[in-house]
Amino acid sequence: MVRRVLGDAMRSLNVSETCIADMLLAVSEACSNAVRHGGPANRYEVSASIGYGQCDVRVADSGTGVPSIPPGFPPPDTENGRGLLIMRSVVDEISFGITPGRGTTVHLRKSLDWDEEAAARPRELAAV
Repeated sequence: MVRRVLGDAMRSLNVSETCIADMLLAVSEACSNAVRHGGPANRYEVSASIGYGQCDVRVADSGTGVPSIPPGFPPPDTENGRGLLIMRSVVDEISFGITPGRGTTVHLRKSLDWDEEAAARPRELAAV
């Protein structure tokens, strides 16, 4: 649902598909981490804003908090541990708000690139 709503909002503003794909990948990783590490209820909240040439997304959970971002990718045979690095590689800024006992908020920010030819194409946005 988050990917659909955010992607459609960005498309409606003629954001480039490459930029949209980067942001949706980062948001998917943040949501996946919230489900995996966000506490026993696996609940999280997503808020997004688009303006001033940027997209800002916050994913908040009620888990115990994330450790620091690892300095490099884990070994190839490791099953987990790439999500934070993937997020960092596709957005311009990533930060964390950690409140012990109350959860973690991942803040993702990306400067938007525009698709100048998109205005001439018909729009196909999904209904939610």
